Amino acid sequence: MSSDHKGIMLIVFGMLIFSFQDALIKGLSTEASLLQIFVLRGILGILFLSVFLKITKRPISFRSKQPVIAIARALMFPISFLCFYLAVAAMPIAEASALFFVSPIFMTILSKIILKNKVGIHRIGAIIIGFVGILLIIKPEFNNFNWVMILPIITAFCYSLSMILTILTKESDSVFEQTSHVYIGSILVGMTVYLIFGRYGNHYNNNPSLSYLLREWDFDNIILISKILMISIFGTVGIFCIINAYRISIASIIAPFEYTIIIYALIIGYLLFDEILDYTSLIGITLIVLSGLYILIREKPRKTQIVTKTSLRK
Repeated sequence: MSSDHKGIMLIVFGMLIFSFQDALIKGLSTEASLLQIFVLRGILGILFLSVFLKITKRPISFRSKQPVIAIARALMFPISFLCFYLAVAAMPIAEASALFFVSPIFMTILSKIILKNKVGIHRIGAIIIGFVGILLIIKPEFNNFNWVMILPIITAFCYSLSMILTILTKESDSVFEQTSHVYIGSILVGMTVYLIFGRYGNHYNNNPSLSYLLREWDFDNIILISKILMISIFGTVGIFCIINAYRISIASIIAPFEYTIIIYALIIGYLLFDEILDYTSLIGITLIVLSGLYILIREKPRKTQIVTKTSLRK
């Protein structure tokens, strides 16, 4: 089996693992605190990473040679996925996942602004098609707009910005240091938001997203803690699969297979949460996938890539 085939298998399996993680997090939206999940996942992630580095006899380092950029990236990443999981508490997983996958579009725009990469007419066309897909999913109505639909788009933007910052620090910081910064950022963001806003959690019981975010932390429920542990394990296994896939394969070949998570999300959403999407949303998802894939395919023959060499779901 070639390295590219192995990479594809790792990507497809990693996306399946991330789908299970997303389903667990959505399932906890009525009983747990999202901030507690984030903080505990960050702590467990640091522990798992440290043990892995110790076993493989690699140096355990959380430092950065570009601390300002590293701090900005460490904040952007957890903020982006807080928005994503707030969204899945109140909308179908498949729609949230599809809206998140406008990330390649934002990466293209940000790479033009920050990295000064050239963006031609083909990518501009793909961007326009992608945004049409967004409109078909969120179905904006002036008098009846669901603000939750914006959260996955904020996720995509913040995530894309964090990936651009990853490119700026990839020569100075190792992949393990970059991963540790994400976990540390999750801990700091989760603790800070809870300390400032946690006291107001009871005021938002009628809002599924805000009540999920600000609910009281529970350390007495063993089943709940076990589920959070499973989320951490799924996240670690998923990241391991994705990192290894991008290490052994060509990014432009395996990156399109990350879109399999939308298929998983459609199936899991239907089986576990009775989520059935209308035809308009399905068309919107298709347009977003096609626009993202086109951008990825256009990158294949080029030496300087706009698309990051790390996963969209790292």
